[in-house]
Amino acid sequence: MDYQKLAADILKNVGGQGNINTAWHCATRIRFKLTDEKKADTKAIENLDGVITVVQSAGQYQVVIGNSVGQVFDQLANQAGLENKSDTATEEPADKENLINRFIAFISGTFTPFLGAMAGAGILKGLLALFVALDWMTKTSGAYQIWYAAGDALFNFLPIFLAFTAAKRLKVNQFVAVALAAALVYPTMVTVADKATTLHFFGIPVVPTTYTSSVIPILLAVWVLSYLQPLLDKIFPDAVRNIFTPLFSLMIMVPLTLIVVGPIGSGISNLLAAGVSGIYNFAPAFAGVIMGAFWQVFVIFGVHWTFVPVMMNNIAKMGYDPLLPILSAAVLSQAGAALGIFLKTKDKKQKALAGSGVVTGIFGITEPIIYGLTLKMKRPFICAVISGGIGGAIIGSFQAHANSFTLPSLLALPTYLGKGFSGVLIGIAVAFFLAAILTYLFGFSGQDAAQVKSDGLEEVVAPAAGTVIPLKSVHDEVFSSEAMGKGIAIVPTEGTLKAPVSGTISAVYPTGHAIGLISDQGAEILLHIGIDTVKLNGKYFETLVKKEQHVNAGDKLVSFDLDKIKAAGYDTTIMLVVTNSKNYEVNVTTETAAADNWLLKLKPE
Repeated sequence: MDYQKLAADILKNVGGQGNINTAWHCATRIRFKLTDEKKADTKAIENLDGVITVVQSAGQYQVVIGNSVGQVFDQLANQAGLENKSDTATEEPADKENLINRFIAFISGTFTPFLGAMAGAGILKGLLALFVALDWMTKTSGAYQIWYAAGDALFNFLPIFLAFTAAKRLKVNQFVAVALAAALVYPTMVTVADKATTLHFFGIPVVPTTYTSSVIPILLAVWVLSYLQPLLDKIFPDAVRNIFTPLFSLMIMVPLTLIVVGPIGSGISNLLAAGVSGIYNFAPAFAGVIMGAFWQVFVIFGVHWTFVPVMMNNIAKMGYDPLLPILSAAVLSQAGAALGIFLKTKDKKQKALAGSGVVTGIFGITEPIIYGLTLKMKRPFICAVISGGIGGAIIGSFQAHANSFTLPSLLALPTYLGKGFSGVLIGIAVAFFLAAILTYLFGFSGQDAAQVKSDGLEEVVAPAAGTVIPLKSVHDEVFSSEAMGKGIAIVPTEGTLKAPVSGTISAVYPTGHAIGLISDQGAEILLHIGIDTVKLNGKYFETLVKKEQHVNAGDKLVSFDLDKIKAAGYDTTIMLVVTNSKNYEVNVTTETAAADNWLLKLKPE
């Protein structure tokens, strides 16, 4: 893949550098905050080789790339100067977005930059627990202690990482935010909290609270800092602002956080942990069904980010999280659906995408599967939802826990060691294999089912009575050059356009002069009545079908007044173009255009 060209094409079609407020990427997507999403050419981006799809959700314009998203983003950043621009860009005014979208954008932008490192560290902690359980290593060994420090450091000092990324999102001094977080986990403060000693700040008691591994207190503290810093900037002149604003920010925010903000954040954290624990303990199997079935739906709409701080807070407050193992069932069910597609389909492109999707899905990356396969085909996605729900119910009923945060996948299994681990193994196995079986048996319909018949020819019959002529002879360069695809043309003798194949109407043009349809075997066909007849604005045309309607070969699609169109000075030649003809070996006939005559025979390559 040419990452540089793909990045350039994406940059052009999102509206250029001037239309980008901020941009970042996660495991599979480039996420944009655009000034005006209407300036982005979504269709053009989706058609780029290397782009899986485009998602507009949670106030973000998300271009789904897949595993090579990092390389594409690097090129995009170089071309658009994103690193420089992000420091000076003015965010879209807050009142243009609802509160939920702003919150989700803040959470995703805060956690995304170090999510990979956090997942890797979590897996390392899980592996160490496995090594100890298998007697391959002892907790007193030097190797264990060094590796445990490597795995646990990010979680122990999590407030520092969150402070840095949250400050960037809220556009405050990142190093002041980091210093604030570091004060919360400073050894003296940790010791005081461990001993439950109450300090006094000018007579005001400081509640002893441990902030290592915490999430919500530092996010609240940085949010408060985002209001204090601009106020201090206004008070101090330019000559001393760079020193006095950080000085007073720390002098005010550290005690304020320890006395007020931190305890409030800790209280919220405790309530969240207790709430999740209460709901889960009341009906663990039901919680498993809901999270296992609908987690990928949450991912599609981008609202899954709201669960990340909750799950991390659970681990910080309770020492475990009950949701993460259930999510593995949701992830593995998508991988299973990809396996079902891989085994069933004969379409080479679909098989290649499904095969790679199985591998990436097992390791926790499901976006290429969802947007490239299951969601497009619909039924496989439903099969995965059902399987994920059943697998999640099994895991929930065993009350399994995650001892460390990492991305749900097979790699996360060591982090689920302990209570309910056998249920995790059963649940994810059921989710994976059931999704594969259901998809293989019931996941294909219509054009999807027809794609497995790779050796079958599809006949395209005449859409109208008349004289057949080669497409290259029509007086329109767009069609005659075959730039839109191979096909045939007819000089009609009557004013009725009929379906040349059985399929689903994919496009109905308001002017009535053109119809798009997708055959039951996957051929994408454009029928265009006349040349430049769009200028008639629908005059002399009557459309007889609706978008998404299924039609059979020979059904009437459009009625048009042939004589009046000719009298108006327009060429009435009908063009039949297979727009995805690159996927076929196309045989063309020049026989008379009658209802029982085929004009094209399409053989999948």
